[in-house]
Amino acid sequence: MRLKKYLFLLCIPMSGWAQQVPSTMLLQDGIHHWNLLHPNRSYMRYAETDYENIADNLIAYQNLDGGWLKNIDWLGVLNSDSVKATLNDFEKQSTLDNRNTFSQIEYLADTYVLTNKLKYRLAVEKGLDYLLDTQKENGGWRGWDVDAVTFNDDVTTGAIELCRNILQGDKSFLWLDKKYLDKIKIAYIRGINLILKTQYIQNGVKTVWAQQYDNVTLEPVKARSFELPGLTAWESSNIVLLLMGIENPSNEIIQAVHDAVNWFKKSAINGIRIQQIALNKDKIINQEYPYDNVVVEDVNAKPIWSRYYELSDNKPFMVKRSGEKVWKLADVNAERRTGYDWYGYWPQEVLDNYPKWLKKINRNTTVH
Repeated sequence: MRLKKYLFLLCIPMSGWAQQVPSTMLLQDGIHHWNLLHPNRSYMRYAETDYENIADNLIAYQNLDGGWLKNIDWLGVLNSDSVKATLNDFEKQSTLDNRNTFSQIEYLADTYVLTNKLKYRLAVEKGLDYLLDTQKENGGWRGWDVDAVTFNDDVTTGAIELCRNILQGDKSFLWLDKKYLDKIKIAYIRGINLILKTQYIQNGVKTVWAQQYDNVTLEPVKARSFELPGLTAWESSNIVLLLMGIENPSNEIIQAVHDAVNWFKKSAINGIRIQQIALNKDKIINQEYPYDNVVVEDVNAKPIWSRYYELSDNKPFMVKRSGEKVWKLADVNAERRTGYDWYGYWPQEVLDNYPKWLKKINRNTTVH
């Protein structure tokens, strides 16, 4: 999912007048994971128009360090203390995993500019303090599963994009004082430099990015057992979209986009599509995925990409839960076939926007 900023969602209440409310789009990943863990749900939920109640939920779940625990139904009408009581100490920790923390910061900032209520501003500042304090010296942020620079779940990408948006005039953050803006600028520069350093060089040619990198060597590393080092189409797409959204990019950033686009074009897979096959009730492992994913040959299928490619030769691969590398989706455990995105169309958004981006930079810069 691209971390595209939608400040407001337009709704028309019964009275007929238009009201702007913050979008919950960036909060949906956490809600999805909550649903996976809680298949039987019967509680009430707030509507998107109940944005102050949703924002109050976010404050209720904000940790003392300023960050947020992950995988909560942020729209659920639930007692936050009761929810936390079901979690162990590790699960209560703040994290950016599953597109967390930077999403709550954005939502609360949107709510603050609509309400001008101090509690939302203070929660945003606490969240920014956490985000800035947890950035690594190398410019990245760690994930949940491994202490490494993490692009999976847009951990580092989302934090950098938030910084970029703020510095480029995001209207929900115009109230930030110079103290914060100076810190955010430093964090942003470090983050962009990290992205440029970690673009993988294969046989002398720059390609795209891996999911995780060693904190010191900046070499690709594994996270969970089925997340092995490899070039990744999904996470790299969001990195490129982040770079393409930079105003007045440097020549180095421009070249990074060109190189990644070339790799996306070369690594596209033609002639197949992924089909969801409905399962009998006794075969369903998780009610959120009541189907199996099957590779189907189709000469008319649009280009698709593998989640992972070999670092050495771009061969697509998949991984069993045990950590065993395989090259066919059918060889992946049934639970992982549906519970993880092994194929997708993520780079297509990059390729669709590339011509427009080229025109923009050609008007504003000279590429050598």
